[in-house]
Amino acid sequence: MKTFLLSICLATGLTVTGYAQENLSYQLPPKSIVDLVDAPTSPSVQFSPDGKLMLILQTPGYASIEQVAQPVIGLAGLRINPANNSTEGELSGVFNGITIKNLISKKDQQISGLPKDLRLTNISWSPDGQYFAFSNNTLKGVELWFVNLQSMAATRLTSDHLNDAFGTTLQWSPDSKSILAQFIPSRGAAPVQPIVPTGPVVQENLGVVTPSRTYQNLLQNNYDQELMEYYLRSQLVQVSLDGGVKFIGEPAIYRSASYSPDGKYLLSEVVEKPYSYLVPIYYFPYQASILNLETKAVKVLYNAPLAEKLPSGFDAVATGPRSFEWRKDVPSTVVWAEAQDKGDPAVKTEVRDALFTLKAPFTDAPKELIRLNLRYGGINWGNQQYAVLKENWRKDRTVKMSLINPETGKIVKVIAQRSSEDTYTDPGDFVSNKGILSRSGTLLLDKATPVVYTIGGGASPQGDRPFLMRWNLLNNKQDTLFKSKAPYYEEPVYYNHATGSLYFSRESAEQAPNYLVSDLKSKKETALTQFADPYPSLQGVQKSLLSYPRKDGIKLSATLYLPKGYKKSDGPLPALVWAYPREFKSLAAAGQVKGSPYRFTRLAFRSPVFWVTRGYAVLDQADMPIVGEGKEEPNDTFLEQIEANAVALINYVSDDLGVVDRKRIGVGGHSYGAFMTANLLAHTDLFAAGIARSGAYNRTLTPFGFQGESRTFWEAEDVYNKMSPFNYANKIKTPILLTHGIDDENSGTFPIQSERLYSAIKGHGGTVRLVLLPKEFHGYRSRESILHTFYEQDNWLEKYVKNRK
Repeated sequence: MKTFLLSICLATGLTVTGYAQENLSYQLPPKSIVDLVDAPTSPSVQFSPDGKLMLILQTPGYASIEQVAQPVIGLAGLRINPANNSTEGELSGVFNGITIKNLISKKDQQISGLPKDLRLTNISWSPDGQYFAFSNNTLKGVELWFVNLQSMAATRLTSDHLNDAFGTTLQWSPDSKSILAQFIPSRGAAPVQPIVPTGPVVQENLGVVTPSRTYQNLLQNNYDQELMEYYLRSQLVQVSLDGGVKFIGEPAIYRSASYSPDGKYLLSEVVEKPYSYLVPIYYFPYQASILNLETKAVKVLYNAPLAEKLPSGFDAVATGPRSFEWRKDVPSTVVWAEAQDKGDPAVKTEVRDALFTLKAPFTDAPKELIRLNLRYGGINWGNQQYAVLKENWRKDRTVKMSLINPETGKIVKVIAQRSSEDTYTDPGDFVSNKGILSRSGTLLLDKATPVVYTIGGGASPQGDRPFLMRWNLLNNKQDTLFKSKAPYYEEPVYYNHATGSLYFSRESAEQAPNYLVSDLKSKKETALTQFADPYPSLQGVQKSLLSYPRKDGIKLSATLYLPKGYKKSDGPLPALVWAYPREFKSLAAAGQVKGSPYRFTRLAFRSPVFWVTRGYAVLDQADMPIVGEGKEEPNDTFLEQIEANAVALINYVSDDLGVVDRKRIGVGGHSYGAFMTANLLAHTDLFAAGIARSGAYNRTLTPFGFQGESRTFWEAEDVYNKMSPFNYANKIKTPILLTHGIDDENSGTFPIQSERLYSAIKGHGGTVRLVLLPKEFHGYRSRESILHTFYEQDNWLEKYVKNRK
């Protein structure tokens, strides 16, 4: 009730008796910030499978509070919009405009027949590249559309609505002649919650160790179960391009469904009872089975039980078969993994997982393909001689890739074994090609020699330099075909092996990203787009990538923004530091340079860069590594390390560079960055003020682990208590601004975390302000909420940092 009253107070101007509430409606920050928030968004692009076409997709700006305020139901860890049976996220992956560029003629082409109020998502290319399908989200339902790229015409395929709440909304058949989609089955009105309860809600555990992390939006009663079944149940329908429909199977809650590469079978996972009130739907029981699309015969592969009782640790998995998938380089062979250590990372054993395969017609016993020393992390399929197997072990950050024979399971050679934290040695991700029977697979040039291509971020002591590499996996010869060169940040996005053409984006600190194509043989480059700078008011802002030492020798980095026209002779500036702590198991990895000085500044609701227009020096992505080498865990010295990180940064920018006034520095962060901020204010006097958004401040409320911490509260009680700024609220005397979305769905960051910290600081006479945002999730979505958040932040910084008394 308290949360509700505070939200009404902030949203409508009502006054709540008690503690210093304000009559406050949504407010605007200064114009320089409003203009940046309202700036046009930069388009996204996608390429057709044959590399002949490029989609240029326009993203909408922030939604209005009216849009965001549409009803949302939290069920089984999901958020569902009951009006159109879709999920509600941070509005990513939704587009409201589309243009097609012909990459042969370099001309733009318009699509006829698009829906008037376009909200396009779930884009899916046909394997032959002649069409693409998409869903259109309306207020009443989600529609199925496709575009014929020969006629450049869009067509809605059926008047029925898709179920876009869970599972695989739509996908093409391998022959490109139809689309398999999840539709809402025939149903009546949604269940109505009974006024009179039928009895108590009972949960029970009979002596079994059942650790569970904190989750939001879980099922709570029988009524929630009925709602979940109502909104998540789907009918699979195969829709031909002339609108003909063919029903596949019976209505069910589908976790996933996928065609075999030859299109003859369908691999599905269907959620079954009993449901859980402790974990989200991804841990519910399910049946994995194969449907023969010709004979309708069903082969049940496995009935997975409820996974409520997983062991502790990030490397814990369910016992029994898991991670079902098709082998993509042959007609119809299913593959899965099974834990050999009972799924428990605490078990000491040389073998963690095993892979099994089963070929059509699926009547023989499964074949064990290979036994793994680490957890299964996926396979890049190539051909009948070569595939790349990935393994990982989160506890010590090991990642391993092996070249194997997918028929025999023989390891040809280990091609990479490294720490996941060591970005300097990351070989990148494999480039896929269109195989004979599959839509994608590892690019293998011939059956005798496995030569592949990878695209990577190119982390280096000079900053990120993305690359395209050709890699002979047998002799380990690596040839860099493309690498970003200063003063640009150039990122490969599509490699057309048939033509030797590389499509990439190019940006600089001053130039917005645009797309080019390069002939890798002749090195000739051709511009494909000319997107305008969305932030002309930031032109002239000075940007640099800093590198500075921590007292133990770790090299840290941060991106510094200085106002346009600023000169060192103008004197030191007030500053805003924005950071997010990250855990490492080695000092070397923690000290690697991150980012690039040549990236164009992209603004989002999480960005602090807006305040460079208000006369602040802004230090974005300031390194906050937390290192625990060997048997030590990073969080054992969390407080000491965040202080050391902060001291190193402040000393460098104030003493060495002389551009920041050390007495006028604010610190802030979102989520785990908010947790860091509260701790810095509780344990140091380094900052003039803090901004903590949507954080968690009492770690005993997340007792079975949080962030990178795998130990439970009872295993590391001292760590949990020391890391909880709530326990030191009496020491937080530096002004702190707390904001939180009332409907925060993120695991662990319940709004009560901010409410309780506010009450504790207030109760000890601290300077604190709490702003609860109605209808907002962990990531803020509406224009009104974001602008009001920035209004609050600006006022806080002006009063307690820039004009600190």
